[in-house]
Amino acid sequence: MFKRLIILFLVFFEIMGTVCFASDREPSVNALSAVLIDADTGRVLWGKNENEPMAIASTTKIMTAIVALENADLSDVAVVSENAVAAPPVKMHLKKGEEITLEQLLYALLMQSSNDAAVAVAEAVGGSVEGFCAMMNEKAKQLGCRDTEFVTPNGLDKGNHHSTAYDMALIGTYAIKNEDFIRISNTPSIAFSTNKNSYSRTNKNRLLSSYDGAIGIKTGFTGKAGHCFAGAARRDGVTLVSVVLASGWGSAGKSRKWTDTKEILNYGFNNYHKYSIMGKKAKIGVDRAKMTDTVLESEGSLDVLLSEAEKESLVYKLKLPPALTAPVKKGDTVGICEIYSGSFKLGQTYLKASEDIEEHSFTHSLGSIIKDWLKIVC
Repeated sequence: MFKRLIILFLVFFEIMGTVCFASDREPSVNALSAVLIDADTGRVLWGKNENEPMAIASTTKIMTAIVALENADLSDVAVVSENAVAAPPVKMHLKKGEEITLEQLLYALLMQSSNDAAVAVAEAVGGSVEGFCAMMNEKAKQLGCRDTEFVTPNGLDKGNHHSTAYDMALIGTYAIKNEDFIRISNTPSIAFSTNKNSYSRTNKNRLLSSYDGAIGIKTGFTGKAGHCFAGAARRDGVTLVSVVLASGWGSAGKSRKWTDTKEILNYGFNNYHKYSIMGKKAKIGVDRAKMTDTVLESEGSLDVLLSEAEKESLVYKLKLPPALTAPVKKGDTVGICEIYSGSFKLGQTYLKASEDIEEHSFTHSLGSIIKDWLKIVC
């Protein structure tokens, strides 16, 4: 009996240890390259070969959709070319000469990853596939992507078409701030008709229905890229974006991209929380005043995503002039307090004068005496 109680006791503590400490465990993922970032700041919270150039398959279509949304109207009508019809599966089987709106094409593009829809979008918005890819590459530069080159609008393996997990996370973070992108990519199912056909699309993004707070983003697969996925979820004011590239091949890889994504997002939500951080006060010398120094107060606070360990090890860098020169008004902006987690700048608060400081010098004092004397005499 005693032996049985000991075993139960040990099992209990093993379970409790798992509950209490599992959140500290680094994500275990099969993907060859992966990343997790804070969507509010773009800060990398966790990564695995996140800057390694990789094939990215249909996660490419995130950028395809964004460039289209920012350079055309959803009501614009595309006339399908023979080039679009010839795109390989996965496809919606468009017909040459078919008239279809940009919005309808984006539903097929984002919900079911249709390759012919991607070509039709590119030709309608960019004039040609090559012209549209130039627009995609220009947008990537604007977003701060470090190692990305788009050769196709659909992500099929061609030339030096590649990106990195980090760059795709930046693109995904940007995309989910677009209301039309979120609306279209999060639609569970839709039916629509064109002048030549009727279509019914069902969303293939399983994360939307299997993960609390999921808001995106896009699946992908080619023989070179393996199974890929850019995911995003929002909980309690925290938005996280994850990317997994080459989670595997075959049915195992197809399943693993979902478990990899959930593992990474769980790590983020378990370990990072929003904190309101105040900037540091500062003392500064004052010239031409009775007082020799004064205190500067930080205006406002920063709401930032941090782990408990990061919260306790923030770095504050003050940017101040050598000294103040009176007169100074209460509330005057005097300097800046920058707040860092490691080498990443989380943000900054302004340092304000906490009191009025009158000028006090021989010339100023003499002038005041003369003014007061003249008032008495007059």
